[in-house]
Amino acid sequence: MDDAPQPLSDQDITERLEELPGWVRSGDEIIRSYGIRYHGGVAMIVHVADVERLIGHHADIDLRWDHVRFAITTHDAGHKLTTADFDLAARIDHIAAAHGARPY
Repeated sequence: MDDAPQPLSDQDITERLEELPGWVRSGDEIIRSYGIRYHGGVAMIVHVADVERLIGHHADIDLRWDHVRFAITTHDAGHKLTTADFDLAARIDHIAAAHGARPY
């Protein structure tokens, strides 16, 4: 039995993005940025990292002085998008809201 995550179809990706306003597809990643000052961004990243450790999936994170950018793909699925990516994106949205981050 193959336990590798299965990539989503383009139609599935489009449908899931409709459920996650602010996230956009860029190739085989979904990306979103949040406006938050540097120290708040650090706290938000630590919170996201704690959740990522628990679920065994992570985003690529870029921290700047006034925003944080997340890019998500599933490396174990050949750098394709899977349901795990959209689950993590939804979790990041909740964490960002808890930290007062705004759309960027």
